Amino acid sequence: MNPTTVALTFLVAVLVVSAFWGLYYAVFVAIVATLAFNYYFLPPYGTFTIADPQNWIALVAFLATALIASELSEKARRQTIAANQRRKEIERLYGFSQQLLTTENLPELLNLLPRFVVDGFGVGAAALFVTGRPDIYRSDPNTQQLGADHLRSVAARGEPTIDVAGQLCFAPLRLGVKSAGALGISGGIPSRETLEALGTLIAIAIERTGAVESLSRAEASRESEKLRTAILDSVTHEFRTPLTGIKASVTTMLADDNLEPSQRHELLSVINEEADKLNHLVGEAAEMAQLDANQVELHREPHAVGDAITKAMDEVKQRLTGHPVELDVPEALPLLSLDLERITSVLVQLLENAAKYSPPGSPIRVTAENKDDKVIVSVADRGPGIDDFEQALVFDKFYRGKNERYRVQGTGLGLAIAKAVVDAHGGTIGVTSQVGRGSVFYFTLPVST
Repeated sequence: MNPTTVALTFLVAVLVVSAFWGLYYAVFVAIVATLAFNYYFLPPYGTFTIADPQNWIALVAFLATALIASELSEKARRQTIAANQRRKEIERLYGFSQQLLTTENLPELLNLLPRFVVDGFGVGAAALFVTGRPDIYRSDPNTQQLGADHLRSVAARGEPTIDVAGQLCFAPLRLGVKSAGALGISGGIPSRETLEALGTLIAIAIERTGAVESLSRAEASRESEKLRTAILDSVTHEFRTPLTGIKASVTTMLADDNLEPSQRHELLSVINEEADKLNHLVGEAAEMAQLDANQVELHREPHAVGDAITKAMDEVKQRLTGHPVELDVPEALPLLSLDLERITSVLVQLLENAAKYSPPGSPIRVTAENKDDKVIVSVADRGPGIDDFEQALVFDKFYRGKNERYRVQGTGLGLAIAKAVVDAHGGTIGVTSQVGRGSVFYFTLPVST
């Protein structure tokens, strides 16, 4: 065989061993290959003696080439392993950063962080200390290798410490030059770069969550103040209006003893109407309080929903003046177990709102149908409509539309009372609306069985 071909074959074998098993195995194979090459392929054959000095040069060159190639292959192998490790660490850091965004509650985040570190980086245990908080947050309460004193010391110094023998490491939670606490890990040691990145990510997450909480509290306080002001203005106006009418009428009667009987009767009628309005407002507030406390007893009897619709139409007849009402209420609807007075009050509220918020002359449509063992009653108007955000709020106590709260009188209790009454009957109430096209308020009642 050609010695050159054999040498190159041995050299390929050395490279393969170096690539898959490492430098030490490759050096051993290189030495064995050199001895075999000398014994079998360099004269005199069958001995380790080398007769020709040129063969010495060839043999040394082969050994040197094998060793250098082995070293280069091992270096490339080490760099590949290191690159894969860095890629995995970056992937873990990315996954960890995504987990930090799962909550905006600071106490919850602090309790979850050690478990995130353990799950994401495959270590045995983790502990977290945050400056200004007395507790140490641990992935496992029974693990005490990560002492509180050591965590506080690392947070104060602002420098990471690594104990390779004890498989412990500590990193400060840095936010710029400021130390916000410390992280301790046992049962595994990430690279120093990963450890520092963990500390920075955790510090940023804590700062972010705290800022979000502060912003949320400030926004909630601002909205609460706006709502309180709107409620106070609305209730004050609603109570003051009838009181003003009563006061003006009484003052006129006291100031002039020579009033005509017709004038006196008119003033007394004003007093009577305004007193009724005032009584209605007080009654609404009292009814809402009773419904909230579940202190209202329903007097349920079998009735057709058409009876409640007819009764409600009679009560709001004057307020519906100028609005043609279209009724679509089949006579074959099943009987329902309901409190007739309270369901009538729900319909009165929906009809009054339809008349109040619709332009003059626009029609109001009242329908009822039986569907899926429920009777659905709807009141449709041609008002300004309600946007998607407000549709979820209109049934809250004291809430009034942001565009209508100062234009149309009201306390914001009517729909809240209607919802409480329907809920007490085991039904549901809701609204579908399109801005500029009107709204459809509906409620469902279960069919009696």
